[in-house]
Amino acid sequence: MMRADRGLGLALRYLAAVLVTAFFLFPIYWLLAISFKTPDEIFAYPPVWVPGSLQLSNYQVLFKDGDYVTVVNSLVVAGISTVLAMTLGTMCAYSIARFRTGGDDFALWIISNRMIPPIVIVFPVFLLYVRLGWVDTYVGLIVLYTAFSLPYVIWMMRGYIQDVPLELEESALVDGCSRWQVFTRIVLPVARGGLFATAVFTFVFAWNDFVFALVLTRNAVTTFPVQVTHYFGGQSNFWAKIAAMSALGTVPIFIVVATLQRFIVRGISLGAVKG
Repeated sequence: MMRADRGLGLALRYLAAVLVTAFFLFPIYWLLAISFKTPDEIFAYPPVWVPGSLQLSNYQVLFKDGDYVTVVNSLVVAGISTVLAMTLGTMCAYSIARFRTGGDDFALWIISNRMIPPIVIVFPVFLLYVRLGWVDTYVGLIVLYTAFSLPYVIWMMRGYIQDVPLELEESALVDGCSRWQVFTRIVLPVARGGLFATAVFTFVFAWNDFVFALVLTRNAVTTFPVQVTHYFGGQSNFWAKIAAMSALGTVPIFIVVATLQRFIVRGISLGAVKG
């Protein structure tokens, strides 16, 4: 009897997990379904749950009109800014974690800067960029995204580096390693999980940014989130293009997360259990 009750409970838990997963995955399925539908199927009532035929023309028009370039722009801006933020932020985090640079409250002050809403600073930044000639340029967005991501990177990597046993570094120093060698050969490999997890979230933050890209770009460096809004009109919305562009824009994020999934899980759980 006890074994039957246990099996029933396990089956109910699996059923609940399947239902919750289906609930959260349905919007993704519906987005993909719309991207392959004809206009009649998109506005049909009752809804057409499965497209009658795959309308690849919804994607072909994105390449024909050159709209896919906005995804490339987002890749360039988010990728380079993530690399720069991770490089500078990790070195700064190591300095704070090991040498208490700036004092005990310096790290807290740094992360407090990340709490500033983007809308508060975007217009002063726009006026500055007009003078510098950085509006609608890769350099302008990369510099801004790097600066805005640095507080998050420093705060996260500081915690991961503090979890690296100090004895490992001391042993390496005794063996003749320089401080830079300790950082690159000991600290970074041990904190690799946290490094990749922080990089993924930094990339996602830059990829999803809308406010900065909307104000600081025109045509040359328009990013994916801004491009999607161009398909919303005053009298009608191009739902097929909206869905196709949204689906196209999720591909890089899906690839990054799927590739680094094991590092993300390890990085999130790193330091969660001590003792």
